[in-house]
Amino acid sequence: MVAIIDYDAGNVKSVEKAIEKLGAGHVLTSDPEVIKNADACILPGVGNFGDCMDKLRSRNLDTAIKDFVVSGKPFLGICVGLQLLFDESEESPECPGLGILKGKIIKFPASDNLKVPQIGWNNVNSCKGKLFEGISDDTYFYFVHSYYLKAADPSIVSSKCDYGVSFDSSVESGNVFATQFHPEKSSDHGLKILFNFLKLSGEVRDAD
Repeated sequence: MVAIIDYDAGNVKSVEKAIEKLGAGHVLTSDPEVIKNADACILPGVGNFGDCMDKLRSRNLDTAIKDFVVSGKPFLGICVGLQLLFDESEESPECPGLGILKGKIIKFPASDNLKVPQIGWNNVNSCKGKLFEGISDDTYFYFVHSYYLKAADPSIVSSKCDYGVSFDSSVESGNVFATQFHPEKSSDHGLKILFNFLKLSGEVRDAD
C-alpha cells in the first residue's frame, strides 16, 4: 500500500489518479499511523514553502515523514514535496524545512527573457539512478515553480535542468527520492518515473 500524504497542499488528486492508473494499492491520508504502516510514501505539494511546513507540523506529519524515512521504505517528494525535504528556502526564510537532506531552495533570478514561475515543459539531463531507469537524457517533464534546489551534496542529484540557471531537478539518497517536476502531469515519461518508484516497494512489477 502506498500512502499519499494529504495536507491541503495542492495536487494530491493528480498524484492519486496517476497511481490508480498504474494499478498500485494506495490511500490518501493525513494519519501518521497509516503512513507508518505503508509500504511506500509520496509527499506531493504545490504552494508556499512556509505554509506547507506549517500544515505538516500542525498535523504531526513532519515527525511521521522523518520516521518513515528512517524505516528505509521508499519515499518520494514531488515539487514542493522535494523542497520541504531540505533545510531552508528563500521563500520562507523564517521557516526551517524538514532537514532530511542538506541544501537550500533559491528563487530564480529576475530575467527579461524568462518568466518566473517556470510553467511548462522542460528537458532534464545528467539523468541517473533508479527513478530514471529506461529514461534517457533530454526527456521533457512538466514544471511549475519559482524556486529551485541547490543540493549541498552533488552526489545525491539524479538529474539537472536549465532555466536561466542550471538547477537540481531531482535527487536520490538511499530510500529518499524527489523530483522538482511533476511526474503525474508529465505524460508517459512521468508515469514511468512513478512506475520505477512503485517497483521499489513491490506495488507494481515489470511485465514478464
